[in-house]
Amino acid sequence: MRPPASAARRRLVIDALRRGAVPESGLDLLAVGLDRFAGAVGEEIGTVRTGGAVFKAVRGEYGSGKTFFARWLAEQAKRANLATAEVQVSENETPLHRLETVYRRLIERLTTATFPPSALRQIIDAWFYALEEDALAAGDLDPTDQQAVERIVDDLLGQRLARVSRTAPSFAIALRGYRTALAAGDVAGAEAVLAWLGGQPHVAATARRHAGVRGDLDHFGALGFLQGLLVVLRDCGYAGLLVVLDEVETLQRVRSDARDKALNALRQLVDEVHAGRFPGLYLVITGTPAFYDGPQGVQRLAPLAQRLATDFPVDPRFDNPRAVQLRLPGFTVDSLTELGRRVRDLFAAGSPAEDRLRAMADDDYLADLARAVTGQLGGRVGIAPRLFLKKLVAGVLDPIELYPDFDPRRDYALTLARAELTDVERNATRADEIELELP
Repeated sequence: MRPPASAARRRLVIDALRRGAVPESGLDLLAVGLDRFAGAVGEEIGTVRTGGAVFKAVRGEYGSGKTFFARWLAEQAKRANLATAEVQVSENETPLHRLETVYRRLIERLTTATFPPSALRQIIDAWFYALEEDALAAGDLDPTDQQAVERIVDDLLGQRLARVSRTAPSFAIALRGYRTALAAGDVAGAEAVLAWLGGQPHVAATARRHAGVRGDLDHFGALGFLQGLLVVLRDCGYAGLLVVLDEVETLQRVRSDARDKALNALRQLVDEVHAGRFPGLYLVITGTPAFYDGPQGVQRLAPLAQRLATDFPVDPRFDNPRAVQLRLPGFTVDSLTELGRRVRDLFAAGSPAEDRLRAMADDDYLADLARAVTGQLGGRVGIAPRLFLKKLVAGVLDPIELYPDFDPRRDYALTLARAELTDVERNATRADEIELELP
């Protein structure tokens, strides 16, 4: 049985649903239908924890829960002491063919179970602390002899990053510059070096000279810096890093030359994960079936299509969760009702109106609301969860708790305003307005 959620976790989840957003945490409280993946995810996290690397592609239509799945996966990873980063791929802000930009967004979203984004500084500081502890434990070193300690720490830094320095020597150089700036009391200089280490462009030339590095991070350097980050994470006690590249289907909308470069960059990432260059990395991409199967997506690059090819059985119940691609089947009215039941119970727990909430928003009413929302979306139950939960919390559960005489069957009328709909939801509401001439 799932342990009861704390009031703080309940509030964070309910507040996000009220806004129509995917909660940042507490997703295990809402995970309907994800148990089928839990065993394989546990195995893959175990692989990462022992120095292996994993690549996974998640497919699902709009509204099938890809972002929800990614954040649920991140929660599992954090419980296993992995750092995580969720990167939204986009045509303008995070184009996949520019890996230096992807790396920068990764660092901006880098988080752990203890530290919020960006956790880079805390991780780097913890790493240097671990190096100092290793230096003091290595032999008869006087801890008051700071110069001797610094010398041993510098030697350890070089040893730990020797493999990384073959392809990205500036990673170790920048780390030394960061530590030197801190030792000199130059906090602003240290922050600037850290920004450069995180892939930020336009760092002041004086700060780069202070660290002994030149220029900005480029496409190829980004892969070396990712490799260095994995070493740092491992040495300061983290078991690995989960990186989610969400909404890669946006590649289908970019110019053909940029799309080809992006697909090749993705192929390169997949190959290098499988070749063992990134020990401790769990790389996940999410996209629509059209991205994986259509002519403007993965199929445009035959080597990538071969690597992601997966045979799906006719019955989704028998999908292999260990395959390179995972298929999210989306919601049915029954599973949507079950999701509503979990949210109602979460809302009611600890509420002064708990009995009324359970009575007024009973299972039958939840099923009726699920059917009503789905009906207004042209019967497309797969895209209904966001709106269903928003209406349930803000339109039904809140008024039941606030007003003793509120009865949702009598006093609540479901409406979908165009302003609150996504493009996909808006198109679905117009589906039944189009007259078709059928033979």
